[in-house]
Amino acid sequence: MDPLSDVLALLKPRSYKSGGFDAGGNWSVQFLRHEGIKCYAVVSGTCWLAVEGVPEPVQLKPGDCFLLPSGRPFRLTNDMGLTPVDAMAIFAPARDGGIAVCNGGGDFFLVGGHFILTGNHANILLGALPPIVHIRKDSDRAALRWSLERMMQELRERQPGYFLVAQHLAQLMLVQALRLYLADGLRGGIGWLFALADKQMSAAINAMHHDPAHRWTLQALAELVGMSRSSFALKFKETVGTSPMEYLTGWRMLLAGDKVVNSGDPVSVIALSLGYESESAFSTAFKRVMGCSPRQYRRGGQPVSAVSAAGVLPQEVLLATHS
Repeated sequence: MDPLSDVLALLKPRSYKSGGFDAGGNWSVQFLRHEGIKCYAVVSGTCWLAVEGVPEPVQLKPGDCFLLPSGRPFRLTNDMGLTPVDAMAIFAPARDGGIAVCNGGGDFFLVGGHFILTGNHANILLGALPPIVHIRKDSDRAALRWSLERMMQELRERQPGYFLVAQHLAQLMLVQALRLYLADGLRGGIGWLFALADKQMSAAINAMHHDPAHRWTLQALAELVGMSRSSFALKFKETVGTSPMEYLTGWRMLLAGDKVVNSGDPVSVIALSLGYESESAFSTAFKRVMGCSPRQYRRGGQPVSAVSAAGVLPQEVLLATHS
């Protein structure tokens, strides 16, 4: 798999809710703080999106898609001067996979889903994203159009199996939106997600993700991307925020944490599968990165903090509110 697919597979985004929102007349709806990621796209009509802590509201037009990864309260409205109503009053009557209606509907229609990240270390992804990811280029809208139209059809016609189809379409929208955000050229940020916009750094990260058990060296990675050892080390540090070997160790430990909890394999087998010939060396690295021993982690012990996966992305956590 590629790094974005790897991270999404590790974090196991589960569609908590999917559905639509149909509003008419003058309306304003306030949404409370949430966990995970909300991903929506505008099918018809226009509105304003105001997110707590973001100075200016964002205008949304037909075809626009937006992600809200920070969990902050937000408001959707067609008039910023209106007093908002609580979203629960509108969405509670609508079943999951259904359409919530405000003021009779007809003027504005939106579809999407709310995703809970069931894996640990949600900041691997969430901390790398700004409070609002707004997809609005014409070419990007075209890439999302099929998913939008199909999801709207499923929600309105409610044919057998519509609920499952809507969930899968919402997940497809999430991946498409993240892909488009990456393709837009993430420059100037620090972290693995930003590094994927750089051809050489992306190649190095891809190699480590493709074969994390390989005995990678700084020299081997530098040769792989056609750079000198010193130039590669400097650029990787500047782009990703950590050294290549620290990144590799951190990624191995995040994979190890998933295996420890979900595979049932002995620690010695997990260590060997990730390139460690010594269980002792593996356990030492695991405790340093994850904050507890593999056996404590298996029994439900939690990492000391989100930053304890420092080998992968210390900067993402620190930049959780960046841009």
